[in-house]
Amino acid sequence: MTEGDERLLMLIDDEPAQSRLICALAAREGWRCIVVPDAEAAFNTLRSREGQTIAAVLLDQWVPGDEACALIADLKRIRPLTPILMLTASASPLLAVEAMRAGATDYLIKPIAPERLLQALRSATTRESPKDELQPLSEKLSGNPDFESLIGNAPSFRNALAQAAKAARGQGHVLVQGESGTGKELVLRAMHTTSPRAKNPLRVVAVGGVPLNSMESLLFGHEQNAFPGAFDRQVGALQVLDNATLLLDEIDRLDVSIQERLADVLESGIVRPVGAKHGFRIDVRLFCSSNFDLTELAASGQFSQRLLAQIGHVTINLPPLRERPGDIPALTRHFLKRIGEQPGLRQHSITDSALSLLTAYDWPGNVRQLQTVLFRAAVFCDAESLTTESFPQLSEMLGAVAQMDDQRQQGFGVLLYRDDGNLRPLEEIEADVIRLAIVHYSGRMTEVARRLGIGRSTLYRKLTTLGIDNVA
Repeated sequence: MTEGDERLLMLIDDEPAQSRLICALAAREGWRCIVVPDAEAAFNTLRSREGQTIAAVLLDQWVPGDEACALIADLKRIRPLTPILMLTASASPLLAVEAMRAGATDYLIKPIAPERLLQALRSATTRESPKDELQPLSEKLSGNPDFESLIGNAPSFRNALAQAAKAARGQGHVLVQGESGTGKELVLRAMHTTSPRAKNPLRVVAVGGVPLNSMESLLFGHEQNAFPGAFDRQVGALQVLDNATLLLDEIDRLDVSIQERLADVLESGIVRPVGAKHGFRIDVRLFCSSNFDLTELAASGQFSQRLLAQIGHVTINLPPLRERPGDIPALTRHFLKRIGEQPGLRQHSITDSALSLLTAYDWPGNVRQLQTVLFRAAVFCDAESLTTESFPQLSEMLGAVAQMDDQRQQGFGVLLYRDDGNLRPLEEIEADVIRLAIVHYSGRMTEVARRLGIGRSTLYRKLTTLGIDNVA
């Protein structure tokens, strides 16, 4: 299918309001929707002349899981090459597993962000992209992460975690930057669990999933009748989270006017709801993430310099997975263990050749993409171990994988040797050991010093000398 072809989406849904919303969203990228209310109408449409041009099917799971999965299987038998996406309000991993086994291409949880829906449609119908079958297929595995659960020993990654562990014990705002899928939200959640505000709420706002006209009220609140449609008073997140923490995911997607207003609030410590005569003094800690370098965006006028000055005092940069290939074996085993704990799935091991295949790929979707690929492979694997055959698309793209060098096979520990076979300088090894200790003891510097057998003042001197002390 070329870009110029009309793309036809069949939506199986009996809720008119939701159908209108989905069709309007899909129309943004040139999709035309056919809405049918039930399975019988769906089968009749697929068999019609117009139905032969349907490029994707979106099914709202309004019936019990077993029946929805049976419908997916029936649709797949009629149109085996047509992508089928399921939209559901259930976050059950078991339902995701059953839907995938029945033939679902993707599994979307309501309420769904507009970009997530469009991404799923693009992924399902774009066959030339290597990311085709490697897009997010299920939502992230649940859990409250801490620093010990964040896997990886690449120096750049450990340095970022050391920064985060130390910054977590302060009160300042924090910005975490990195490509999509590198684990920014997980790091920020781990920071919250070890922060002084850990007993108070953490609220996550996905900026890209909130309509522009709703963001101002969500953050700052509004008074009754402040604008047309403001029938009730709304207390904003900044006021609700006094003495707590607000995580703004993809803060770069905030409208510039709201960025400036947020900068005012952070500078003054006072938030004034829309239409209010008086403001409220607040003490909110802001955790922010961005897929882009905000310094570059601010320099080009696409992000508020004032807001960056407020949130960027502590900036942590997470490396992409392609820059830490030695972490892939450990990440793989960690994810397989967690996936095996989900209902309907079993524990799997993985062969060395399959690990080599995973390590050879550059993972444009980073750690999240690796997890999704392993999830898909585990769903369809009946054997005890995952093999190269468990990852057919990767095998097709990469072909035979050459033997990895010793450093790329390294999964744990501090690296002692350079690529040329010579020992690394002592100060580099010492810096890695200190970073590991900071993360392991969650930024408790007195405990770090005690465990390393040095004085606290000596530890801080080493942080400065080795270039680790870059957290204010």
